[in-house]
Amino acid sequence: MTPRRGFSFAKSRGKGSCFPVLGFILLCVLAPVVFFLARGLYAADLDYISDVPRKQVSKWREWQALQDLKSLLSEEVLNVIVSSTNDLGPFSLDNFRKNLSASWRVVGLETSNSTQEVWKNNLNQPTHVRQEKPKMKDVRSSDGVPLWTDSPAHETRRHLIEKRREKRAAELVKKDNVVTVKLENAAIERSKSVESAVLGKYSLWRKEIENENGDSTVRLMRDQIIMARVYLSIARMKNKVELYQELIFRLKESQRALGDIVSDADLHHSAHGKIKAMGQILSKARELLYDCKLVTGKLRAMLQTADDRVRSLKKQSTFLSQLAAKTIPNGIHCLSMRLTIDYYLLPPEKRMFPRSENLENPSLYHYALFSDNVLAASVVVNSTITNAKDPSKHVFHIVTDKLNFGAMNMWFLLNPPGKATVHVENVDEFKWLNSSYCPVLRQLESSTMKEYYFKAGHPNTLSFGASNLKYRNPKYLSMLNHLRFYLPQVYPKLDKILFLDDDIVVQKDLTGLWDVDLNGKVNGAVETCGQSFHRFDKYLNFSNPHIARNFDPNACGWAYGMNIFDLKEWKKKDITGIYHKWQNMNEDRVLWKLGTLPPGLITFYGLTHPLDKSWHVLGLGYNPSVDRSEIDNAAVVHYNGNMKPWLEIAMTKYRSYWIKYVKYSHPYLRTCKLNE
Repeated sequence: MTPRRGFSFAKSRGKGSCFPVLGFILLCVLAPVVFFLARGLYAADLDYISDVPRKQVSKWREWQALQDLKSLLSEEVLNVIVSSTNDLGPFSLDNFRKNLSASWRVVGLETSNSTQEVWKNNLNQPTHVRQEKPKMKDVRSSDGVPLWTDSPAHETRRHLIEKRREKRAAELVKKDNVVTVKLENAAIERSKSVESAVLGKYSLWRKEIENENGDSTVRLMRDQIIMARVYLSIARMKNKVELYQELIFRLKESQRALGDIVSDADLHHSAHGKIKAMGQILSKARELLYDCKLVTGKLRAMLQTADDRVRSLKKQSTFLSQLAAKTIPNGIHCLSMRLTIDYYLLPPEKRMFPRSENLENPSLYHYALFSDNVLAASVVVNSTITNAKDPSKHVFHIVTDKLNFGAMNMWFLLNPPGKATVHVENVDEFKWLNSSYCPVLRQLESSTMKEYYFKAGHPNTLSFGASNLKYRNPKYLSMLNHLRFYLPQVYPKLDKILFLDDDIVVQKDLTGLWDVDLNGKVNGAVETCGQSFHRFDKYLNFSNPHIARNFDPNACGWAYGMNIFDLKEWKKKDITGIYHKWQNMNEDRVLWKLGTLPPGLITFYGLTHPLDKSWHVLGLGYNPSVDRSEIDNAAVVHYNGNMKPWLEIAMTKYRSYWIKYVKYSHPYLRTCKLNE
């Protein structure tokens, strides 16, 4: 029984175990089939994708990369990426890092264009092509540790980038240098307009303000002195005798230490101790005396006093400036005296000028120069001849007074102007020019005119008479100033004459003025009106009915100093008669103040032809901002104003145009100590 049962059990096990064996066999057979089938399908998919046009694949990849970037980066960063892509081509992370601000820059990564190259290659290659890593050189250190370096291609790219950076940096530096040079040149040009010689004019280049805070200690001491005066007044008011005495002591001490010092560098080393002591006494005074209302009132009173003082000083400055303009420097006075003495020592036959036959020849170029200043007249003649094309055709008619007649003759006898003709006359020898014929001479003899000129209300202070001092200039008393209205009487045989003031310098040949067509007018002059300046209402009293009826207040003024006169038309229109008429009407000075320009504007009203402005540039005697190019291009420059070039108050920036025609090496000038 048992063997049978066991046989049957073994039989049943063998029958049941055939299914797992069969499944194992099927798995071994089917698995490779399924594997190869799946691989084939995968390859088919890849082939299908590879058949898609490369442009679509590239777009798809770009879209997928953009989506990834949007999920990782903020909108601000993406805007920077877009701008980098637009300006520099396809996006490069290295390039992006390079163009960020300094706060975003990644330290330790070098900028390279290799990323852009790899990106382009990835887009252009099919997906089934595997990218090759850049080849790197295997370099080992002395310890045997491998050190990886860039390939030659990467090194070349890096060198190109570095060169590009250096070139760009050099361009930026060059631009900065150009801008710096322009700014320096502009500053130099502006500095040229700063004139330190003008009285009272602030100068940027003063020594005391070379340092921005170079006067801080000086200003502190001045402030302490002001407050000490305030508390001094209050202490006296409140009878604080001890404090009053101490404040006086410290005040005088600070004033002595400060003096006229304007820079901290000039202060004595003990000044700081005095500042400290003054600060202590001021603190004590503040504790004992401070009253806001009282201190404010004292400061306001001090301010008013200082303001009145400034006005008084300005008037005194105006007076002294006018006085300086009227005076003759010692050197010029010396020159005139020495020349006069030597002239009258000459025998009569040696006092004659050559070429006297040219004096009445109308075909030559004639100049009228009325002056009592020998040095100034010599500059006018010398500059005219120096710039003349043919000096032999120029004739100078010089008229002076009897005081300077000998000196003027002697100078031009010693210094003849080349081939040009010179003739000197004495205005006091014009017998026809008397008070019965000339209204100005008659008016100068009147008691009212003498009162105005020589007494002027008996001013007892400098500032009192400063306002009208300009009109009491001695030149208005001299007939040399009014002789310009009598040119046909002085030179009856001439047709045209060029009138020159003695404070001008000629820089070009002037013969072209004789060819100017005056269109029937008498006077050729440069107009001076600009907007509302130098028009008739500036010179004439339009509240007077005679002036208001006959003249336009907005009519343009013109300048004396260089005028071409047609003497034929002068005689036809009786210009001298017109001048006499209006001068007689102004005996009480109700039509205009004294001077020759207002009656000249009236006399030649409607009879003046405007010349080109380049013929005559004015303002070198009062205006520190005349354009340098206008001066250089002018035929004549005029030092009208108080700051004449031969005076110490002359503006140094314009003086060079005048002094180059002065013969400072001349023995007479050296004897009289006249130098540059």
